[in-house]
Amino acid sequence: MEGKFIGMKPIIEYQDYRAFMSDFYEERKRTSAFSWREFAKIAGFTSPSYLKLVCEGKSSLSKVTMGRVAQAMGLVGYEVEYFEAMVCFCNARNDAAKKAFLGKMHTIALDHKVRVIDKTAFEYYETWKNPVVRELAPMMPGAMPGEMAKACCQEISAYDVRKSLMFLERAGLLKKVGEEAYEQTEKSLVGSKEGMPLAIRSMHREMGRLAVDSLEKFSAEERNVTGVTLGVNRQGYEAIVHELDACRKKIISIAENCGKLDQVYRLNLQFFPLTKKVKRDEEA
Repeated sequence: MEGKFIGMKPIIEYQDYRAFMSDFYEERKRTSAFSWREFAKIAGFTSPSYLKLVCEGKSSLSKVTMGRVAQAMGLVGYEVEYFEAMVCFCNARNDAAKKAFLGKMHTIALDHKVRVIDKTAFEYYETWKNPVVRELAPMMPGAMPGEMAKACCQEISAYDVRKSLMFLERAGLLKKVGEEAYEQTEKSLVGSKEGMPLAIRSMHREMGRLAVDSLEKFSAEERNVTGVTLGVNRQGYEAIVHELDACRKKIISIAENCGKLDQVYRLNLQFFPLTKKVKRDEEA
């Protein structure tokens, strides 16, 4: 699970949902007072041993129950899609169905190839320079650090670029393919939100500052900054967050299919409260 339990493999490395559930249970049990009873309760099952029987192969999840289990394990976005495809694959009764669901699993895995940073997360996220250099370096094969520094809109020295390149190569996030030429080793990258929350918040803070600076630094033709203030309830909030997540994934897909790249952009999706929750008379 990307970023949820660092001791586990990413979900896309599994093809058996029972093995994934078992590893999830063992990891939770290793780090807390977790039990099959609690697992079943969180997923909304009355039988305290139901999920244990599933993991032992004595029962199976259904199309109705697999979503509840995915939610209980904290899966989000493509992780849910992959888990449900994995359940259908394991439960399929004929080769044609198995082939179809296995193909779906492979597609999801390829579309969301990620590298989970753990020990190097803080260093990567502590400055905007690392993600920018990681995107810029493959666009400028043969360029010296000073040339890359001049290509950045924000102030950065040749020394900073060289330092970032050395870190990214050491961390396995860039691979040298020639003299001063690099390529990315992964399509996309996520950090461990459980292990490095301070580092990730620091990155959001830095990128938020750069977004404010962009209002004065660039013309309206070069940047797109919009916003809307609206009232919602919890259900509406969750629906909007779901749409933002889907939009972000679609934008990533567009970027990955751009062909020859010539510029680095940053997209911030920000949706935050401006007031405290208002209690209406019937709720008081």
